[in-house]
Amino acid sequence: MLKEFKEFAMRGNVVDLAVGVIIGAAFGKIVTSLVEDVLMPPIGQLVGKVDFSNLFINLGGRHFDSLPAAKAAIPPGATLNYGIFLNTVINFLIVAFCVFSGGQAD
Repeated sequence: MLKEFKEFAMRGNVVDLAVGVIIGAAFGKIVTSLVEDVLMPPIGQLVGKVDFSNLFINLGGRHFDSLPAAKAAIPPGATLNYGIFLNTVINFLIVAFCVFSGGQAD
């Protein structure tokens, strides 16, 4: 069984897949930084100086001035973090577009 696994793992497709996963993870970090550090701050300024990563709905009875304050509270406040979700959706759309456009080159 160990010999069969070694043969399987050493096939070109598996090694290529591993390289693709590593490059994909690095690309994901680059896109995350692009969204959070480059795209969203100017968009936030245009729509009224909004920090999207700090947009949340408090689901509990206590008041919190910011998302970090809600997370730091003991016990932590229950929040619906729609700003972070929005960042993640934009992140996904950029990656999906890149994968789609990369597949169209063939």
